[in-house]
Amino acid sequence: MNTTPTLHAMIVAAGRGSRFGASIAKQYTMLQGQTLLQHSVARLGTSAYIDKCLLVVAADDNTVQTLNFSMPIHCAIGGAERWQSVQAGVEAIIQSGADDSDLVLIHDAARPVVPSRDIDNVIRAAMLEPYGAILATPVADTLKTAYTQSIEKGSVYYYAETTIDRSTLWQAQTPQVFRLAQLKKVLEHVSKHQLTITDEASAFEHLKLPIKLVTGSRQNIKLTYPDDADLLAAILTIQS
Repeated sequence: MNTTPTLHAMIVAAGRGSRFGASIAKQYTMLQGQTLLQHSVARLGTSAYIDKCLLVVAADDNTVQTLNFSMPIHCAIGGAERWQSVQAGVEAIIQSGADDSDLVLIHDAARPVVPSRDIDNVIRAAMLEPYGAILATPVADTLKTAYTQSIEKGSVYYYAETTIDRSTLWQAQTPQVFRLAQLKKVLEHVSKHQLTITDEASAFEHLKLPIKLVTGSRQNIKLTYPDDADLLAAILTIQS
């Protein structure tokens, strides 16, 4: 195993962020004078392992080329699903002449405050793994399943059903870092079997391939709902 591989950084920015509910793509939400995407690129650039970044964007994206970034970027066109966008990014990296044992770091455009130390920690962990490593945090809150009941016409209410044992539960974050050849293989498996996955580690899990969990900071939140923006702005202020 090559423990000193080349690292290829990728940010997935082809989605629309429907839960966010804005008229613009979520990655172009402004935060302290810059878009989320610019913040996320800049944050990756604080790592000594990263000096350029591949942005996977939508085919009709007319915004990315108008922005200035803190390090060199190049673009690939993504797909309808997240895994298709990652697959397009992987193909672009392969076409650039990358080695099978190189590492691919995948980050969400909507996670602009990941601490620099966490980026380096997950990269170093992945260098020692045959498949890869991801940032994650142990689940701290009490988790419950719920059942629904229609009380009034058009209204649905949720009720607590059971409490879930959280002792083995982790909340996945990004960056997620994988060996290039292995990532290509699992994405092909997802495509062939039309699997539904929510992150790249899920694809490895389907094939029972071990991905190391690296404890990350709880500051590394993702912009999902409108009120997340205020919290992200506060974190940016604290970190600066």
